[in-house]
Formats: sequence, C-alpha cells, structure tokens
Amino acid sequence: MNTSLILIIVSSALVHNVLLNRFWGVCSFLGVSKQMKASASLGVAVIFVMTIASAVASLLNDYILVPFHLEFMQTIVFILVIAALVQIVEMFLKKSSPAIYKALGIYLPLITTNCAVLGIAQLNASSGYTFIESVVAGFSSAVGYTLAIVLLAGIRSRIREEDLPAPLRGAPIVLISAALMSIAFMGFSALSF
Repeated sequence: MNTSLILIIVSSALVHNVLLNRFWGVCSFLGVSKQMKASASLGVAVIFVMTIASAVASLLNDYILVPFHLEFMQTIVFILVIAALVQIVEMFLKKSSPAIYKALGIYLPLITTNCAVLGIAQLNASSGYTFIESVVAGFSSAVGYTLAIVLLAGIRSRIREEDLPAPLRGAPIVLISAALMSIAFMGFSALSF
C-alpha cells in the first residue's frame, strides 16, 4: 500500500476525526449516540454515503466542474449527490430493517445536510486528491465517525448506570465525555508523519 494512502487513512480516521477534531456532524453525534444499535447503524449508513459521495464528487469535480470552470457549483453539486445517496439508504433501511429505520428517526435524512459528509467531499476536492485518495479519505473519515459515535454510545450506556450529581445528568456529562474523547484523540496526532 502506498505510504500516502496510509497517511490519509490514519489522518482521516484518527488524527483529523470529523467529530472529535473538526467538529463536523456533532448534531447526529450527540443525538443518536443514546443507543448502541442506532449509533452503529448510523455509522454504517455514513460509511456508505460518505464513501460513495467522495467517489462521485471526485469524478464530477475532476471531469466536469474543474474542466468547465464550474468550481463555484461544488457545494450544490455535492449536496445533490449526497441527497440522492441518502434517499437510497433510507429506502433500503425502510424496506429491510424498519426497526433501525425507526430508531434513526430524523437523523437518517439529516445525513443529507450532515456537514461531515459535505465537508469531506469539499476537503477532498480542495486538497487535490486523486480519485483513489478521495475514496480512501471518505471511507477513513466515515470509519472515524463510526468509531467516535459508537464509543460515545458505549460511554453513555455506562453513564446511565452511574449515580451522578443532578447538575451533571443529561447533556452536561455527555458534553464532558465528548470533550474528553476529543482530548484523547488528540494523542493520535503523534501518528501523523
């Protein structure tokens, strides 16, 4: 495997984690992480959408937007690509797993406007990544997203079992936990070469 691809994988998933370092997509991070199953399901959906969106956005950017000097249309084009992919995921989950579809609730359609998915597509384009690098960066970022949301869901399940002081219950302890996770992920910055 190419050294630059390994660097992209480590950087995207751990060092520059979309949730814990870039703080993109925090609404779904805090909203869905109440349940482990919903968190894992959303993570899988984000992996699919972000990977495919990165691939399609890279192709559209490299072969249509840049050659025709339409870079100013990136945001609109990328949002349309992401919206179409989310619709596919939504239809699939509604038919194949109604329980997961119901558990994700509003957060599944919100992937369309999830700034993590759009941010990675635009970051790939602005970084000048090749098609393969864009796909790897999209997939790795989505895996980092999934790792973070599943870890927070695990932490929240343990927190529910604890007897906390009243001022810390609910959102305060969740935000403190997310902040501590963010600090812990900063330790991965030593892995960037």
